[in-house]
Amino acid sequence: MNNSPILVLTAPGDQSIPFLAELRQMATIVVGDSARDFASRGDAEIILNWSSSLELLRDVFLMSNGVRWIHSRSAGLEQTLFPELIESEVILTNGSGVFSPSLGEFVVASILYFAKDFRRMIRNQLAGVWEQFDVTMVSGQILGIVGYGSIGRAIAARARGLEMKVLALRQRVPRQTQEDLLIDHVYGPEGLLDMLSRCDYVVLAVPLTEQTRGLIADAEFAVMKKNAVVINVGRGPTIDERAMTKALSENRIRGVALDVFDQEPLPEHHPFYSFENVLLSPHCADHTPDWLDNAMRFFVAQLERFRSGKDLSNIVDKRLGY
Repeated sequence: MNNSPILVLTAPGDQSIPFLAELRQMATIVVGDSARDFASRGDAEIILNWSSSLELLRDVFLMSNGVRWIHSRSAGLEQTLFPELIESEVILTNGSGVFSPSLGEFVVASILYFAKDFRRMIRNQLAGVWEQFDVTMVSGQILGIVGYGSIGRAIAARARGLEMKVLALRQRVPRQTQEDLLIDHVYGPEGLLDMLSRCDYVVLAVPLTEQTRGLIADAEFAVMKKNAVVINVGRGPTIDERAMTKALSENRIRGVALDVFDQEPLPEHHPFYSFENVLLSPHCADHTPDWLDNAMRFFVAQLERFRSGKDLSNIVDKRLGY
């Protein structure tokens, strides 16, 4: 066993963290949710940010002079990145890819929810109403994916199974886009409005950075089709909530499906609760029975790579934020 401890940032006794006993067989583990819990462990090389605040992570980082690697359970890094870490040589990895399949399925479910008008079916069923109506085929319709990373690829693979056409927007457009058979066309950031104007369904799967905050706002909603559905599985603030509420209330788009929000939990009496054209998931679209097990398995595999000197997966470009 390596004597250098692993600092696990979560509440002592946290029942959501699996395989802790197995992890203790691999290394000395120190669990805590305050800086005091780690005051004497400045020799630590590894920090596992399981569920801590940004403030706690920064405090522990600044007192841990020997830290070489920080791993974030989450794929999103808004609770992980801070200036001192960005400027340091410390390696940062995240959980990108661990939860992508379940998020891909949520997107498919959202598409079918609107295409087949499940809300209307359920409403009529509860009211005892027999009412036939037309539904929409998704085959041949256009899905635009804003942020074509691990989640975006999982979405595209499932959309292809529905025979949809898939467009994707990436920060960097590779020279050889033909190699990705899941995508019909790839756009750079300057092509956002053009792509949105073509789409029947738009999915946001981007991390929250200074560049993506408010990425979808009035101008973007203005170019969308009246039948467009917007689905967000990235981070809430990537969509301007005021602009989205306006577009929904004016029926300028067909609807939205949201797993993420500006404020979580969503405040009581928020208008999203009452909109007929909104599908809400309380940030649990990836909460499968084994989602936390998978997150820990990924960290354990990373730990084995780190101990043996191999390259780590999911190394984050700290300046870009993903």
